[in-house]
Amino acid sequence: MNLIMKMLAAPATVLALWAVSAQAATNDDIAKRLEPVGQVCVQGKECKGMEVAASAGGGDAKTPDSVIAKHCGACHTAGVLGAPKIGDAAAWGERAKKEGGVDGLLAKAISGINAMPPKGTCADCSDADLKGAIQKMSGLK
Repeated sequence: MNLIMKMLAAPATVLALWAVSAQAATNDDIAKRLEPVGQVCVQGKECKGMEVAASAGGGDAKTPDSVIAKHCGACHTAGVLGAPKIGDAAAWGERAKKEGGVDGLLAKAISGINAMPPKGTCADCSDADLKGAIQKMSGLK
């Protein structure tokens, strides 16, 4: 019987030490682990901690260069699926002539054309944002 007690003593000691260390977590540690990973905010209602996130979205502060870099460049830099390349005045001029100038190109950009989705993936871009990007990429005014 003494031998069995000795054999069980080591695992029992390890288990007891583990249990004590598991209990060492403070209430703050436990609360932090249980915090939600996000929150849903409703427009017009106060939502604590979201002020920075709302201002980080950029709002209306879009420049043609930022729109091109974020939404247009992936296809228009390389000419993916026939997209006119940035700075290729001949390709843009031909397309503008066919569509009715910069305003015609803008209309196609808004509705989408061929493989390009509506607004070229920039759903929150205004018409002016898109027009500025088109003018910058094409060199047209």
